[in-house]
Order: sequence, then C-alpha cells, then structure tokens
Amino acid sequence: MTSAALPGRDTSSHARVLDPVAPTTVGLEKPAFLGDRPRSPRLSSAVRASVPLALGLLWWLSTRPGSGSSGVIASPVDVWNAVIELHQTGQLSAFLRASLGRAALGVTLGVTAGISLGVASGLSALGEELVDPTMQMLRAVPFLAMVPLYISWFGIDERFKILLIATATAFSMYAYTYLGVRSVDRKIIEAARGFGLHRWGLLFGVILPSALPSLLMALRVCLAISVIGLIAAEQVGTSEGIGYLVLLAKQYYRQDYMLLCILLYAGLGLVFDVFIRTLERYAMPWRPVRGRR
Repeated sequence: MTSAALPGRDTSSHARVLDPVAPTTVGLEKPAFLGDRPRSPRLSSAVRASVPLALGLLWWLSTRPGSGSSGVIASPVDVWNAVIELHQTGQLSAFLRASLGRAALGVTLGVTAGISLGVASGLSALGEELVDPTMQMLRAVPFLAMVPLYISWFGIDERFKILLIATATAFSMYAYTYLGVRSVDRKIIEAARGFGLHRWGLLFGVILPSALPSLLMALRVCLAISVIGLIAAEQVGTSEGIGYLVLLAKQYYRQDYMLLCILLYAGLGLVFDVFIRTLERYAMPWRPVRGRR
C-alpha cells in the first residue's frame, strides 16, 4: 500500500533522496586541480637563466674601474677579449674539440663497462658474489690516485687520458645500474616470463626499461665526474685542450685565461645537463613535466 502525497507539498527532493539513480546537480563545485601545472617554456627558461645572469651582473659590477676588485679579478671584458684572441688563432675551437673528444670516448668506455658489470651483478647471485665486492673496494679508491700508475702503464699519450676518464665514470655507473636492476619489481619480471620473455628479451624489454631512471641519473653523475677526470688528464703531457689552457694561464699568470677555462667547464656542464634532460624527455615520456605555476 502506497501513501499518497500530501496536497501542496513538494515531493521532488524527497524522491531524489529515495531514488539513488536520480541525478543530483545542486551544490556541486568543480574540484581544485591537484596535479602539477607545468610552466610555460618561456617562463621556465627565464627562471633558469635568472641566477646565472644575476651572478654575471654581480661580476661585472665588482670589476668596474674604481671598485675594490678591479685589480684582483679579470673583468668580463677581459675574458671576452681572451675569447677573441684564441678564436682568431684557431686555438679555441681546437682545444674544445680535443677536450670533447677525450671526454666522449672516456665516458663511452666507462658507461659501457659500468652497465655491463652492474647488470651482471644485479641479475644473479653468482654475478654479485664475483663482481660486487671487488667493485665496492675499487670504488672507494679515488681515481686521482691512479694517475701515477696509469702514467707508468700507458704513458702520457691519449690512451692514458681516455682510460683515466673511463675509470672515473665506470664505478658510478656500476653503482646506479646495480641499484636500478635490483630495484625492479619481481612481479613484473614473473609476468613477463609468463608472456614468454626470457634472457635477452627480458633484459632489454623489461629490466633495463624499468631501471631507466637510475641509468639516466647515473649518466648525469658520470658526465659531471668526467669533467674532473678531464681536468686531471689534461694536466699531463698535452699540448691542446682546456686543461692545457689552464696550464698556460698558470704559467703566464693570465687571469682572463683562467676565468675563461672556468666558464668553458661550466659550459660543458650546461651542455651535459641539456643533453640528459632531452634524453629523459624522449626516453621516459610518461614522466610529468617539472615545474608548477
């Protein structure tokens, strides 16, 4: 038996309460955005360039004639004149090509060795027992301590320089690769095996892509360490390269050359950072864009 509605009484709200299917639109508000809103590319570039530009302005102001630091440190104008001088003689481009070539070859060898040993150590217990103790011991040895031994073993030619950079980068690449491989979820590996992936297909299709964030972080660290190895390698038996320019600056007390070398090394760091960011963008497109409004 159903009860009749009272005359003059609005039963629409009562019906909406009883009927869960009835749409309710009264009082709804759009929820606040909970994610990260990416900055515009122009704003992001301006923010990134603000601190270096501020430091450059401070450098220029502190080296103006009449300031307290005018005779202590070379001014931006002096450094720019040094750039023009080296460019006119062709030495600047030759030095940059020599340093970049050594760094590229050394990093390639070091990264290849680090990834190979890290994968071998991270995938199997036997590999870990054979590789990891030795790598952990050698990783604690500063690579600069190997310079005298490398000179006695390989001489002071290009082979010494490339192998020193490779040694400097291999251990960091190994540590991050080992950590990345060991951190892969075992459930993902078992699921991939269920779909028929084994050995090389499992390695290149599941394990290395899952460890990709650790590998890219390792590459970022290795490129930074390669600059230190490059400085140490080019201090011995070389006649071209940024390190040789440092020796000239020290020998002839050229502050403009010394500051130019510092800026060149900083420029290499910037190029490496842009390279890693671009690689991350294409290798891991699922990652959210950094930055917020």
